[in-house]
This record gives sequence, C-alpha cells and structure tokens, in this order.
Amino acid sequence: MVAMGIEIRKILADCDLDGLIAAAVLKTVYPDAEVRFGHPAELRSGTHDDWIDRTTAICDLPFHPDCGLYLDHHATNRPSAEEQTRFEAAGGVCQWEDKPSAARVAYDLYLDDNDLSHLTPLMAMVDALDSGGITREQLFSDDPVLWLSKTISLTDIEYTHRLLGWLFRGREFSEIMAEPEVVERVAARKLESSEMRASLDDFGKVVDRLAIVRFDDTGKRTNGYLVTAHFGDECDACLIVHGWSDGTVGDHERPPLGASFYSNSFLHSGGKGVMDLSVMAMQFDATGGGHANACGCRVQALDENGILAQRDVSGGDVERNILGWLATWREHTK
Repeated sequence: MVAMGIEIRKILADCDLDGLIAAAVLKTVYPDAEVRFGHPAELRSGTHDDWIDRTTAICDLPFHPDCGLYLDHHATNRPSAEEQTRFEAAGGVCQWEDKPSAARVAYDLYLDDNDLSHLTPLMAMVDALDSGGITREQLFSDDPVLWLSKTISLTDIEYTHRLLGWLFRGREFSEIMAEPEVVERVAARKLESSEMRASLDDFGKVVDRLAIVRFDDTGKRTNGYLVTAHFGDECDACLIVHGWSDGTVGDHERPPLGASFYSNSFLHSGGKGVMDLSVMAMQFDATGGGHANACGCRVQALDENGILAQRDVSGGDVERNILGWLATWREHTK
C-alpha cells in the first residue's frame, strides 16, 4: 500500500460530506488519530499551520507541504510537479487523483487492506454530490445520504464529530439516520430548503445565463444544486455570494464575504460546463479555486477600476467583484 509506512496521528479534513467520509476512511485505518475539521480558507490563511506536521493527513483541502499524507481530487489544489517532488523527498505521500470525490481517493487507497464495508453504501452518493452527478429527482428526493450531507457544518462541530464516530465504528447507516439529533436536523434542513427556494427570486437574478444570488450580509447560504434547479434552463451556471462584510476567517458563525461558483450540472452533465469556473474563483483571489464546475473564493477589495486595493473588504466590493466576474464570464462564453 502506498501509505503503509506513514505514521498518522492527526487528520485534517474539510467539513462537508466528502471530507467527513474521507476522514472516516482514515479514522478506520488510523483509529487513534485525532481529527480536526476545517475550511479551505482557514488552511490557506495559516490557521492550522501549528497543527500540521509529518504525522498529519490532510484530505479534501488545499495542499500543505508540512503534512505527511495528502489526499485530494480538486484540480486547483493539486501540487505542482516540483512541489510534489520536494514533498515526497521529505518523506510525504501525495495521493492526488482525478476521481469524483476525495472520499473515493481515500477509499480506493485503503480498500485492499482494510474492511471499509461500513462506508460502501454511502460512496455512490458522496461521489455524485461532489462531482455534479445528482439528478433533479434525487435533489428533491428523501435520499438519506443527501439529507445527511446538509446537516454537516463547522457551526455544529460536536455533532459532526459524533457522526464521524458512528461512521468509522461501523454503525448501521439506518441507525445513524434514526438518531433523534439527526432526525431533528434533517427536518430543519428540509424546512430551510423549502423556504430558501421560495426566496431565491428575491435574492437572485439571471444575467447572461449566469444566475447571481446575493446572500451577503444576510447569514443565508445554499448550494449550487438548489440554485441551478430553481432557475433551471435559464442558467448555465450560478454565482452565490455569502458571508459578512465584517466577517473573519475562522469565525464559523460570521465568515468573511465569499463567493461560490457552480455549473448547472442538470444541463451540463459529466462535470463539464460552458467554462472553467475556477478562472473566476482565482481571478481576484490567488487562494481561490476548487473544481472546474464547482469552486469558490473570498471577495477582494477592488478600486473603481477593478484593481486589487490594499484595504479591508467592504460591502461595496461585492458589486465590483461581480462586475469583474461577469466580464470574465462573458469573455469565455460569448
């Protein structure tokens, strides 16, 4: 096995379904490892630097040269050939693969030498959700894995760790879904989803086949599936602005202004859209990125000419960022 010789004492994973299942795989293999969940912006800003060393496995997050094991599938997170050579020469193991989810990378890596049958029933939906592979019918269905994914959050971290414990210990998935705290959260997410869809016309509009949803300074968040399903064939992709003008990286209750970009996978299947959306995600934010069809970044301070400004971000910067992204969108889709 490629990672057989690595000593893993710590696991750092993204706090979404993909990261959770990747962490569950690693925790199955390294049961004594401590797990921490984070966010890409936190890792890129150095929040976890003092926790990352050669005994740390990082999955579903940007590359960090000080870790010992790196597992991921995001195109913009892949280390360069030079970075990977230096990393591996220093004893690190890099397992970046073009697969539908980071969980799949981890699962396939360890499957031959470990019993991962407790996670097998979840893998198809994890792959589909993370790679734009679900249908409209699935989105509005009662699929338990899909609804579990909506309950995972950095603002509810103790619950997320309980899910991790149940998963890696091999508890039956039906039993997990019957837990009162899971049932309660799923019911709440279903209500929120219904209310969110009803509000999208108030917060969103379609411009040149790009659906733009402004949730900045509202506390609202949603995913690209719901937005593109709502606007339907009118849009090829969507842009969702979220976070707070006075937010800070690491504050999970009040994160900074950011944007997420998603291709309309209901129109453009197979992970391909009308353009590589990571071009917009990295247009102003050098630490932005993700997939070509699903990615994100932080809103940046721009002057009246759309040039990066050396000052704190304000609410007015959202419109300037959107204008810049729209110009790039039109250039790539005309």
